[in-house]
Amino acid sequence: MSSRTSSQLPQRRCCILDLPGGSAAAAVMATMRRTLHFVFKVGDRAKTATFYRDVLGMKILRHEEFEEGCKASCNGPYDGKWSKTMVGFGPEDDHFVAELTYNYGVGEYTLGNDFQGLTLQSSQAVRNAKRLGWPLTEVEEAVYRTEAPGGYPFYLVDREQPPRDPVQKVCLGVSDLPTTTHYWTDLLGMKVLEKDVEKKTVLMGYEDKQCKLELQDVGGSIDHGTAFGRIAFSCPRDQLPDLEALMKKENQKILTPLVSLDTPGKATVEVVILADPNAHEICFVGDEAFRELSKVDPNGNALLDKAMAEDKSEEWFAKHNRQKAIA
Repeated sequence: MSSRTSSQLPQRRCCILDLPGGSAAAAVMATMRRTLHFVFKVGDRAKTATFYRDVLGMKILRHEEFEEGCKASCNGPYDGKWSKTMVGFGPEDDHFVAELTYNYGVGEYTLGNDFQGLTLQSSQAVRNAKRLGWPLTEVEEAVYRTEAPGGYPFYLVDREQPPRDPVQKVCLGVSDLPTTTHYWTDLLGMKVLEKDVEKKTVLMGYEDKQCKLELQDVGGSIDHGTAFGRIAFSCPRDQLPDLEALMKKENQKILTPLVSLDTPGKATVEVVILADPNAHEICFVGDEAFRELSKVDPNGNALLDKAMAEDKSEEWFAKHNRQKAIA
């Protein structure tokens, strides 16, 4: 599969403030949004589980198995059997978490420069990594860089884990910082919290207590490889049609128009999938149903372990003298 690269989009002309009610309504809408999770494609589910559980110290919040691909391409452009595992430091209601998507027939994905890293604060995670021999590189005082299986960069701040969510920010690479900042602030309603001219970064978010989004100018085009992820947010369900209409009005990319997604035995959610000027995938999901869907499953850890124990895909490929696909 060939790598995906972003295309340059024209300068935007208007913003979310043009919605009925003006700037006051837009401000209220933005405060009702939450940063939820980032989607990672994983090729080695067992090693990935070790990293999140044993190194970072996260918990398995829920695990789900699917027999066919997602209508909104949650598992990427693949049609076969796959699984979704949500991991985090606490419930999805008030923690930013990771969504780990595992396609049974794919063993490896190609990284690009789109995902620049996830930063979290936990001296315990640093101690865990050192104890387990997980590679760490100190990049500045009390900040260590490590990698999840697959090569995804993580930054561990060596300070006591806070009582609130330890995940501080997700950093995405961009090719045009002003245009991208305009998209996220004027169209999606985020607040700029900090600009660093020297580092060519902009830090933004919906609420101070939520995980932040950082945009990093990489000085060139964005290559999403095949490992490209997706960042997810929630908003009141009745905002979804207006958000889709705004993107149509602004000639912005809509990857998946408003659609309902079913999870067997759980709540049905509605989503709109967008793409920013760098082709980063953005999911907005109706908050009310998502809170039902995302309730912590006390059996999540056992379900993941059971799925890994029953996964015979490696044996099947070895028996047939074949290797899993490298996407």
